Amino acid sequence: MSEKVVLIVGATGGIGATLARKLAVNGHKLVLVARNADNLSNLASELGCPCLIVPTDITNPTQVETLMEKIVSHYGRLDVLVNAAGAGVMKQYNKITPEDLDKMLDLNLKGSFYTCQAAANVMKENKYGHICNVVGILGKHSMAMAAAYCASKYGVVGFSKCLADELKRYGIKMTLFYFGGVDTPFWDQVSLKVDRTKMLTAQTAADAIYFAMNAEPQAVPMEINIQPDSHLFF
Repeated sequence: MSEKVVLIVGATGGIGATLARKLAVNGHKLVLVARNADNLSNLASELGCPCLIVPTDITNPTQVETLMEKIVSHYGRLDVLVNAAGAGVMKQYNKITPEDLDKMLDLNLKGSFYTCQAAANVMKENKYGHICNVVGILGKHSMAMAAAYCASKYGVVGFSKCLADELKRYGIKMTLFYFGGVDTPFWDQVSLKVDRTKMLTAQTAADAIYFAMNAEPQAVPMEINIQPDSHLFF
């Protein structure tokens, strides 16, 4: 299937917006999701292609179900889900507040689960689909100051692997992406000091996702791990 209906959650973020641009020029049908309606409209105008924009809070399962109903009504199907939304709080373990923990678990873990769950129900109808969860390297390796963040991301890895096993009988693929530090606005909300000049670019991340979603039908790229040469985990 050359022309895919692709849902990008976190479409206005660094990776999401870069991927949207790449998909648009290659003729795919887009569903752009984020919380801020104005940012979504601005991105859609920039892309200059027909796309469905749906402001959605993915921490609310009712809104996620409404999102899927709109996709089916508009396009009739969903081929690819890209979960690229996320929140990060980097603090010492004893400085993490209940609010910090709730924020990360609600968006990173629960939000990803709700979107995967709802998208899979739509994909099952056509016996075809691909779920791309952008986890980040801290879903595979631990780091000081990231206890709560790692907890949310390790959770995504856990449920994704379970879903992959459940959904393969319906022709639905699952790919996990472990990017090791991508230079995006994500870091604007994090107090941790980092050298963003040594990070991966959002284009590198978007290219990897595009590669995975266009793999041969019989091929399942289960995990893609890309890190900058300045900071390697093994």
